[in-house]
Formats: sequence, structure tokens, C-alpha cells
Amino acid sequence: MRYRKLGTTGLKVSEIGFGTWGIGGVGEGWVAYGPTDDHESRAALERAFACGMTFYDTADLYGHGHSERLLGDVFKPLRKDVVIASKVGLLDQRGSKDFSPGHIRASLEDSLRRLRTDYLDLYQLHDPPMDLLENRPDVLDVLRALEREGKIRAWGVSVQSPGEAFDLITRWGIRCVQINFNMLDQRALTLGLLGLCESEGVGVIVRTPLCFGFLTGYYSEKTCFEGGDHRVLWSRQQRERWAQGSQIFASVRKDTDESMAQFALRYCLSYPGVSTVIPGMLTETEVEEDAAVSERGPLSAEERRKIEEVYQEHSFFVEREELRR
Repeated sequence: MRYRKLGTTGLKVSEIGFGTWGIGGVGEGWVAYGPTDDHESRAALERAFACGMTFYDTADLYGHGHSERLLGDVFKPLRKDVVIASKVGLLDQRGSKDFSPGHIRASLEDSLRRLRTDYLDLYQLHDPPMDLLENRPDVLDVLRALEREGKIRAWGVSVQSPGEAFDLITRWGIRCVQINFNMLDQRALTLGLLGLCESEGVGVIVRTPLCFGFLTGYYSEKTCFEGGDHRVLWSRQQRERWAQGSQIFASVRKDTDESMAQFALRYCLSYPGVSTVIPGMLTETEVEEDAAVSERGPLSAEERRKIEEVYQEHSFFVEREELRR
């Protein structure tokens, strides 16, 4: 496993991290990737650590705290050997939010209790409105206070779309951002965000590197997702577009000994502006497959060029007008 600096936060993380939305499970109106088995989830976390993964990303919202509890169960005796990031502010899947200083403090205490630790390595605002820091300077005040108190080592922002990160970096000096980036969604690259983060020393956490599983090659346009799986909420046209796009990108892959998922993860890690990628993993087998990516290294310049050309020649997002047809 290779490790990278998380910008100028002072944190060093495994370049393959563990996104824990999925292991939070489903229930009480919450959806993720369908039902899970806690025994299997704990085994996956333990295997991830054995494979050298040190970075684990969660949120108070995932499984209404269940994801954090699982991390606490597994990593309490290994706390100094892992980097744990959580999030605050997004209250439910309908988009309700609370970024008040009181809520940030209270939510942190709840997260620390579930994680069975007395500090977080990274605390992230979870999909805040773009004008939050301008309208609520007390948000920055409370985050800085928590850092001084030693309850968090660093803080950052998980943005809804890559374009929202520019103002956070250039105006507010944010040191770490979490963004969407994958072969089917290259906005962070085409907008110049990755280049900006690299030049400014901003840590970049890449979520959805497998585009909700569509870049694993396991799903086709005919795949039916069941209740409890958030992918049922996407339009049929969008699911078809992503499944077809995955097939197109598979044709670029030269090394047929690697899986499509490994190819997709190597693509994200080919850019020096990226600090870590956090695919979701539910089983030990998935963990081992993803962890093996690190030793393979980045894609060649030729492969990246072809991937970027394919992206420029196609549209992988369904526009609203198409949904009305």
C-alpha cells in the first residue's frame, strides 16, 4: 500500500481508503447499497487494515450512526494506527441540514462516542450551502475552536459538486475537500480543480471513484436494483447511461488481467492532486481487489489521454429535458 499526504493538514493517508456509507446499512427510511451483515462488515474492515488501508471515511448520517459504531468496534484498540474522518450537517436524505455551531459540537460528541475515541482526525462539513461560510462566520469559529481543543486534528468540506470547491479554497483557505471524480464524471479535472488543489496544497478525497458501482463492470442497463439501494432513486435513463459508459471505457483497458474496478481506481490515482480514493466495500473480497490497486501504480499517459477523449466525446449525465421525453 502506498501513502500520500492529505494536503497540508499534517495527515498521511493510504491512497486507497475505505468509504463506509454502504456498511451503515439500511432501515428507518435510510438507503445505501441494500441490506448488510455486520459480521461481514467488521471482517471487511479488519481485512482492510491488514491490507494497509489506514483511511476510513464515515458520517454521522450513514446508517444513522451505525457506520461509526462499526468503526469504533473494530478500531478502538488500533486508534493511533488509523485516520478516521467523519462529517456533520446533512441530517437526512431529503437534504435537511443544520450547520449551527451548537449542532456541530453536539454531533461531534455523538460521533466520538460511537467511534469510541476522544478525537477525530478529520471533520468535514457535509454538503453545506455555498454561502454558508459567508453568512455564518461562527461555523469557522467553532471548527477552529474544536481544533484548538484537540477534538479534531483537521477539518474540511465535502462538496456536492466539484465546482463548489473553488471559492472554499481561494477565499476561505480550506485545506481539504471531498469531491466526486471518476471516469464517468471528470469535472474535477476539466474545471481545473485538481490542478488548483495540487498547487495550493489542498488535500483531495475522491468519493464515487467507481460511480456507485457502475464502473465495476458488474451492472448492465438491465440490472434491477431492489429496495434499500439508493440506485433505484436514479432515473432509468441515467442508470443506462452509466452502464453503457462503463462498457465504453472498458475498451480502453489494456491490461485484461485487472478488473474494471481496479482500472477505474488506477485512473483516479493517476493524478497527483488526488490524496486518496474511498470506494465503498462490503466484503473481504472487494477489499482485497481494491487494495491490490496500489501496487499497480498509475495508468499510462496514453491511457489517460484516451479516457479523457472518450469523456469529451460523450455525455454521461442525463439532462432534465431527456427525462421528460
